[in-house]
Amino acid sequence: MRRFVLLYLLSLTLPLFLGVTVVQARRYAVLQKEVRRLEVVQEEWVERNKRLIAEIGLYSSAERIEQIAVEELGLMKKLPEDILQIRIENSRRRNDG
Repeated sequence: MRRFVLLYLLSLTLPLFLGVTVVQARRYAVLQKEVRRLEVVQEEWVERNKRLIAEIGLYSSAERIEQIAVEELGLMKKLPEDILQIRIENSRRRNDG
């Protein structure tokens, strides 16, 4: 009798274990596909960031800024002899009273 109960339990649990294994394998495949998709998205973002950093370097170069100042804004670079510097010294006088 005891042998039949064990055989009966084994015959019920074996399909259950196989079903759980199938479900886990399917879930793993779905998660693996999602990871691959996210890796592709991450690579696209990294490449976009690299392009943006290169553009920042290009647009912030001194030559480009000077070109915009002269051509678009009509500014001119001043010669050193055209610059007048004024110094204001902060002087405190004591009243010894």
